[in-house]
Amino acid sequence: MEENEEKRWNFWGMGKLNPQSKTSIRGLLMKIWGSVNKDDPRPLLPLGHGDPSPFPCFRTTPIAEDAVVDALRSAKFNSYPPTSGLQPARSAIADYLSRDLPYTLSPDDVFLTIGCIQAIEVTLRALARPDANVLLPRPCFPFYDSFASSINLEVRYFDLNPEKGWEVDIESVEALTDENTVAMVIINPGNPCGSVYTRQHLKEIAEAARKLGILVVTDEVYHHLTFGPNPFVPMGVFGSIVPVITLGSISKRWLVPGWRLGWLVISDPNGILRKSGIVECITDCLNMTSDPPTFIQGAVPQILEKTGEDFFSKTINILREVAHICYERIQEIPCITCPNKPEGSMFVMVKLNLSLLEDINDDLDFCLKLAKEESVVVLPGVAVGMKNWLRITFAVEPSALEDGFGRMKAFCERHAKKQ
Repeated sequence: MEENEEKRWNFWGMGKLNPQSKTSIRGLLMKIWGSVNKDDPRPLLPLGHGDPSPFPCFRTTPIAEDAVVDALRSAKFNSYPPTSGLQPARSAIADYLSRDLPYTLSPDDVFLTIGCIQAIEVTLRALARPDANVLLPRPCFPFYDSFASSINLEVRYFDLNPEKGWEVDIESVEALTDENTVAMVIINPGNPCGSVYTRQHLKEIAEAARKLGILVVTDEVYHHLTFGPNPFVPMGVFGSIVPVITLGSISKRWLVPGWRLGWLVISDPNGILRKSGIVECITDCLNMTSDPPTFIQGAVPQILEKTGEDFFSKTINILREVAHICYERIQEIPCITCPNKPEGSMFVMVKLNLSLLEDINDDLDFCLKLAKEESVVVLPGVAVGMKNWLRITFAVEPSALEDGFGRMKAFCERHAKKQ
């Protein structure tokens, strides 16, 4: 490449990859999968990603499958949908989410997206302006940082306290906030932490955000997937205290991440976000993007209305079982420490004690060698902002989870420092 040409591409930000892309979940998992020994006769055990749908015990309800078939065969949903989504789908989601709120959402408060990922993109783009910054939790689902960096939205990290159920450190939020801070992000139930916030803690977050003059973006893609002492409480409950933008989808609760149907919802009974122009910015952003498949939108009312509690209870019972297996097996591995038993979502964060291991440099090295020697894939903590931690997915068949931890224990014993 000619020197002048290289300068020209660097000027447009295309001279090299964004460093954040090196720590994306997909990028790291692909690297780790690439180190698996192809001659290992044992099955590969994927304990590194959040897609339980390949496992038979996590199959979606026939109600959802029939709804999609009915929508597709009706021939009513083959055209482009409106920018914000089909009105019946928006109405159904507004009614569905309003069940947990002290006020009623309007269909105009709901914007449909291609999964929760697009909801994140649209929200951050709508909030971005010159010199603006957004506050993210640490650890955090890394797409927030990656996309914010791509649109030159500054990211600042506040800490989550592992000793207190990964609660938000309110003081660190206050210390980071200035006149250019537009929002703070929380993820509840927590990815990657498996945490579930109490109603009181969510209220404290809302009151702190109101005092600081910032809105709250709440990622609730794992809504109602809780199996511990704390029930799921949506942040939108406190929308009268502080404006809330809620992000969610059918992906996790209905076990259909590949259907790519998500939403962005305005929980703001005082109308602050409409007066400020943020809702208009959201609409403008959606006008420049693609839409979720029309036939999936057409199926949404039937999915939400007809899915019975027995399906949800079955999923929760399985998650409770595998979360318990995960927590118990972690106790048997000396070099891994779990600060909290997972109470929600499909993940747990564990701390890696490298001083007890030989020939392991860091969390990524641990994961690469574990995959090579044992055909077990877990996610290094560096992907979510926590070096020398691991994120383990327990949303797999119980027998596969037992097998995975058996192999992980054998790996750690093989690499343990000699006494």
